[in-house]
Amino acid sequence: MLNKIIDKTMNPKDAVQEFISDGDTIGIGGQSIGRVSTLLAHEIVRQQKKDLTLVGCNLSLSMDLLVGAKLVKRTECGSGSFERFGTAFQWRNAIQNNLIEFQDYSHLAMASRFLAGSLGIPFIPTKSMLGTDLLKKQNTNKINPFEIINNPWQKDDPVVLLPALQPDVSIIHAQMADKSGNIIIEGFTTHEPEMIKASKKVIVSCEKLIDSEFVKSHPEKISIPYIFIDAVIEQPLGGYPTSVYNYYEHDSDHILYYQEKARSGGKEYSNYLDEYIYNCKSFEEYIQKSAGTNKIKALKDSMLKLL
Repeated sequence: MLNKIIDKTMNPKDAVQEFISDGDTIGIGGQSIGRVSTLLAHEIVRQQKKDLTLVGCNLSLSMDLLVGAKLVKRTECGSGSFERFGTAFQWRNAIQNNLIEFQDYSHLAMASRFLAGSLGIPFIPTKSMLGTDLLKKQNTNKINPFEIINNPWQKDDPVVLLPALQPDVSIIHAQMADKSGNIIIEGFTTHEPEMIKASKKVIVSCEKLIDSEFVKSHPEKISIPYIFIDAVIEQPLGGYPTSVYNYYEHDSDHILYYQEKARSGGKEYSNYLDEYIYNCKSFEEYIQKSAGTNKIKALKDSMLKLL
């Protein structure tokens, strides 16, 4: 643990401006409608970072916003879904109309690629995707994304070789962090520990900034240590309208509203971006427009009933 505390706290505007550049490969944290990096996705859209490649397991709102804002050139992921609320419609539309490149993998394959990146090895073997059409699908940029070989120590035992993945920067939303960048994730972690360790830079937003002395006294609670983190942003409700375990439930009403606009596309979707991102002076203003104080209280109370 650090003897001298290094303060990595930043505001979202400065963090995105400093650590994300046009053309970057961005690792996306969260899963479906849980702990999505909404705050950071909004800021990337606001700053119009272009020609991005997005990578992760099940990408939902953050990916769909960036694709819908026409900032993405390529995605590599296991799926794009809001679970019971449907697919990521802007992403699907972009694929159907050849507006972006894409490559499908299984969730395990993506997690394995991040693991290889975190270990500093160029590729990793897996049994995932064997027997599926994923291995038959042509890559949209004409580069073979995987190889099938026989296990050199056993005959007739095929394995898939996957290329390692090391994002230029990854974004996640967590429950807690201290100002040095020690991160505490409660509930699911999915691919995030491996993705973060594989990334060149990492920006973390969190519900609550905690004292470093607490972290020193409870090292077992640390999900990701400070050495992997470059910026920490305290933003309550930074994962809204998705859920954050121990803090609030997802907002079904706003997710359904977003999905309606995303599916319609065109002017309706442009108006959504204008109203909820471009014309909002702060993330707090977005929260008030989307939900309001009473709705947020209800979402927090709903989470408490589940615990």
